[in-house]
Amino acid sequence: RLRDTPEDICFEATANAIALHPARPLLAAGDVDGDVYLYSYSCTEGENRQLWSSGHHLKSCRDVAFSQDGQKLFTVSKDKSVHILTVEEGRLETRFPKAHSSALNCVLPIDNHVFATGDDSGALKVWDLRKGDAILEARQQEEYISAMAVDGNGKILLTASGDGTLGVFNVKRRRFELLSEPQNGDLTSVGLLKRGKKVACGSSEGTIYLFNWDGFGAASDRFALRAESVDCMVPITDSIVCVGSLDGVIRAVNILPNRVLGCVGQHLGEPIEQLAVAPGGQLLASCAHDQKVKFWDVSALGGLVVDDYRKKKKKGGPLRALSGKAAGSGEDFFADLRDEAEPEAAAGSDSD
Repeated sequence: RLRDTPEDICFEATANAIALHPARPLLAAGDVDGDVYLYSYSCTEGENRQLWSSGHHLKSCRDVAFSQDGQKLFTVSKDKSVHILTVEEGRLETRFPKAHSSALNCVLPIDNHVFATGDDSGALKVWDLRKGDAILEARQQEEYISAMAVDGNGKILLTASGDGTLGVFNVKRRRFELLSEPQNGDLTSVGLLKRGKKVACGSSEGTIYLFNWDGFGAASDRFALRAESVDCMVPITDSIVCVGSLDGVIRAVNILPNRVLGCVGQHLGEPIEQLAVAPGGQLLASCAHDQKVKFWDVSALGGLVVDDYRKKKKKGGPLRALSGKAAGSGEDFFADLRDEAEPEAAAGSDSD
């Protein structure tokens, strides 16, 4: 039987990190026990398959990412190590056991040889696999590096940090460029929009900050969502991002004009750890503290046109459901959304 989206994938421990393969229906996940899994997913019922698992990390796996050619899987852990596995059989190909002096938090492949890692103390390293070592090391930020993004040329690397700053690094020239002024709250995510002319950063305060590509010193615009936090964010189109929050709701947000378009899906009351979008932008995957990876149909977002005209809307009304599985019809679900932040959700424990 065909479904709109693949079935949920359930794990024995909370999955901290997920990534979707750039060309094939494959999902990688890393959990709090340090295990890494590769699944094939399908919209045919009963067709999700675990292909392999790897237990090489000693502590929580914090981030996973596929190489651009889709042949390697990068994983980083609280145990300070970087592992590079083959996608086909999950064989450990390269290992940097003490890659950083602090627990690692994120990894970003820049091209087929170069990748970047960020840790809990604000240190960034850019590595070249041909040299087998780091080619750029910097510690410009005071707090953990939460997310990274790179421009289409693989030249400018952006780092979002828990100290509220956005860091700008030149990978080609191997140097630090500048730091933005600190924003309110931790910056938790970063993404490029508007054909690379705008950069959006999510914050723990529930605000999205926008920067012009050539003006990283200060935010050009800010947009406060009616959400407790923006914990993770992925661009779906050139103007629309999906954001995950502590309240377990995945919101679709249009940038410039700034609008919350509605709810794509939810992990009821469970903080969302990470989002990943499939090639083609039709499918979104999310992982949360309920130990599940869920899939959402976001194909309708590509056709949405948002104009500058803003209708007067009653404050605190329910979010519009943007996918068949979004709880648009469940009145009970939106009852607690109307009460703004739920105190229980705000107390969500750290994933490690």
